[in-house]
Amino acid sequence: MSQDLKKILENSRKALEEMKRCSQEDVDLMCRVINKAVHENAEELAKLAVEETGMGNVESKIVKNTTMGSGVWLTMKNKKSVGIIGEDREKGLVYVAHPKGVIGSVSPITNPTITPLGNAMLAIKGRNTIIVSPHPRAQETTGKTIEYMNQALAEIDAPENVIQMVKDPSIEATQELMASSDVIVATGGMGMVKAAYSSGRPAFGVGQGNVQAVIGQDYDDLELAAEFIIMGRTFDNGLICACNQSVIVHEDRKADMVKALEDKGAYFIEDKEDVDKIRKILFEDGVLKIDIVGKTAFEIASKAGLDIPEDTSALVVATQSRGSEDPLCGEKLCPVLILTTYSDFEDGVEIAKANLLYQGAGHTAVVHSNDREKIEYAAVELPVGRLLVNVPGIAAGGGGLFTHLNPTPSLGCGSWGGNSISENLIYEHLLNISTIAYPRKGEPPTDEEIWAE
Repeated sequence: MSQDLKKILENSRKALEEMKRCSQEDVDLMCRVINKAVHENAEELAKLAVEETGMGNVESKIVKNTTMGSGVWLTMKNKKSVGIIGEDREKGLVYVAHPKGVIGSVSPITNPTITPLGNAMLAIKGRNTIIVSPHPRAQETTGKTIEYMNQALAEIDAPENVIQMVKDPSIEATQELMASSDVIVATGGMGMVKAAYSSGRPAFGVGQGNVQAVIGQDYDDLELAAEFIIMGRTFDNGLICACNQSVIVHEDRKADMVKALEDKGAYFIEDKEDVDKIRKILFEDGVLKIDIVGKTAFEIASKAGLDIPEDTSALVVATQSRGSEDPLCGEKLCPVLILTTYSDFEDGVEIAKANLLYQGAGHTAVVHSNDREKIEYAAVELPVGRLLVNVPGIAAGGGGLFTHLNPTPSLGCGSWGGNSISENLIYEHLLNISTIAYPRKGEPPTDEEIWAE
């Protein structure tokens, strides 16, 4: 282990002891001020991220930098996370919160600000400390984010070194951090997430995204569906794991769906030669090329030799393939959608399922429908932790604008995606809970009561 990392860990352990003496009011104020610090510097951090990584767009990153942390704060404020946090008087159970310790956070190139911010808020709420390992190609942005958060903490006389960052990030340094932390929160590529689960430490990882959108035959507002699908596909040039990846529509409504998407600025590609050009520019041996990640639809089409309007919002590529039959059916971290038709709703769900089992199992799917029976059928059949209804895929991360899902920087994908949780990561996941159990009242149940039908 390098001397720098050793010192960072020592400082984090020392800060942890100080955090254990903090009150509920102390940690809540800390969470509030670090969110406010990022919020106030959202535009600078957004511009820096685009400049440093060459991915995404400033406008979307400003939205991320101002809303994700605020959503996390809104759902955690006024909730207990220190000392006695709840009780069940009838059963004689009292719940006591303790910190989990030093949290090792792996931050991706796609979210160099909101991942450190969100994970820091979740950690601090539970009186933990956190060490962030940034992506090497986003370390300046992550470093500036942490600098602003630490300035805010210093202004309220919070313990020092609650939030730290690995210097000179590398695979080796990240592995050393994971092996030395008490808990790991890994957000990034599947290789890094698997390394976190193999570190010998408790870990929370995320699974790969590949959000499928099935349009029900009953759904009569294709314009709204198209609006939300394009919104969910183009946000930050498609970098978000919760971005929409497909449009699965009944064969009789294909033309209407295409028209609705085109009205939202999309460019539809059905010619097989042109589809093949897009496939080749996106993938090499079935693997997404890094140089198209986070680029605009116009840039991608230009690379493929296609002449399209410069203000095109997204490329919509027709395919009747499903799952592993075509790499286009997988995750595409850029504003490219596939459009597939189905013969009946059950077939549409099967298409979505095949695509998810190819890539994205456990993450998210969307159904545009007002038929509760169909919605619940999809929920039973699809291997996802979140089934969204009539909203953009990006709503999976929560925030309250579209649903009441918990806002989070990390979306668990359950055993489908090789994760320990299937829900959105929240501060309770970073608490150790002790339970005081008082003697039960009354007599224990009899055998007759236990075995009664």
